[in-house]
Amino acid sequence: MVTQAEKASIFQALHQQQGAFIIPNPWDQGSAHLLEILGFKALATTSAGYAFTLGKADGQVGREQMMRHLIELTSATTLPVSADLENGFGDAPEYVAETILLAGQSGVVGGSIEDSTGRADDPIYTIDVAAERIRAAAEAARSLPFKFTLTARAENFLVGRADLKDTIKRLQAYQDAGADVLFAPGLKTRDDIAAVVSSVDRPVNVIMGMAGVKLTLGDLADIGVKRVSTGSSLARVALAAFIKAAKELQDQGTFNYADLVIPSPQINALFSQNTR
Repeated sequence: MVTQAEKASIFQALHQQQGAFIIPNPWDQGSAHLLEILGFKALATTSAGYAFTLGKADGQVGREQMMRHLIELTSATTLPVSADLENGFGDAPEYVAETILLAGQSGVVGGSIEDSTGRADDPIYTIDVAAERIRAAAEAARSLPFKFTLTARAENFLVGRADLKDTIKRLQAYQDAGADVLFAPGLKTRDDIAAVVSSVDRPVNVIMGMAGVKLTLGDLADIGVKRVSTGSSLARVALAAFIKAAKELQDQGTFNYADLVIPSPQINALFSQNTR
């Protein structure tokens, strides 16, 4: 059995190797198990994808429920798992630090903290407050008995503030505050991504799986990106297929979606593979 400390070392090494790696985002135990079988080296959770499984919108899952999810998901795979910890589930740096400690107890070996407040009228913490929250998270991470990889997220582009200069300034502040990986979700162009990579000296994560963005893993590696996640896009493409099939039933009374399904014996064979 792979220990949490061993998983943490493996995860850290992935960020130090040449090139870039994909860290896909499962939304439940089954999708985590399948992604391991398919050969990925590490996984990251998706707060939105998990919320959808509960019939909720992103941001509507509390910390206690999310920690239960992390325990369940890490139990389904031997791979290193990094957690989407949203904004730490609270404003105060002390609360964010507590979230990191709880995540560490859940079985994950890393996690991300956003600078988004979750409030529509004031969606982003000031840079000083945001950096203090990352500093508290980093101190908590360093107190764990294994190497916890802390990712700091600058959310400007996701809340309608496409300010690259401010995004870079924020990532630099989070780097100084102790983040191990830097992440600005929503960057879509080669030039914007290259500007971020060249402005920091920590591994950079980008998110792909966005409509209209055609950059490949090779393209991103050439730019200098280290890690590529998929956010909730895998969960949403699964839901898209489900909704399309359901609408066919409702609107047309036909069952042509069955032409695209994977046969049950094939699915059973996949889930019968023991990765633990």
